Amino acid sequence: MKYRKASIDDIVQLMDLRKRQLLDEGIEPTIDIDMELREFFRHKLSDGSLIQWLVEDEQNIVACGAIVFYDFPPSYTNRSGKKGYICNMYKNENYRGQGIATQLLDKLVEEAKQLGVTRIWLGASKMGKPVYKKFGFIESNEWLELNM
Repeated sequence: MKYRKASIDDIVQLMDLRKRQLLDEGIEPTIDIDMELREFFRHKLSDGSLIQWLVEDEQNIVACGAIVFYDFPPSYTNRSGKKGYICNMYKNENYRGQGIATQLLDKLVEEAKQLGVTRIWLGASKMGKPVYKKFGFIESNEWLELNM
């Protein structure tokens, strides 16, 4: 399997992966979000506030994960104020249970560290929670957080 960062050239595939993820989460498509997804990925990939990793088996994308970076006011517990939000974690069901999510998390956390981000949060599905907790994320209210 090959791990690589997504680029602007991958926008159509990123849109498709996002819509498949939403369907897997039980969210039915009641509106067309193609224009909004295209603009989101174009803008965020261009300005560097989104880094998305893709996992390919042969030429097929079988999994992905992303981190979106946000600026918050600095605090005593987060000097830079920067936070990362893990999202778009998706795996084709035939590839689950192979450690792919953990490898994607490693790559996303490393990206955050390189940018000086010390706090990461995410929302998790029931299936994803054990993976994130094992990685070190701590549950707080509706989110899971990782302080580095």
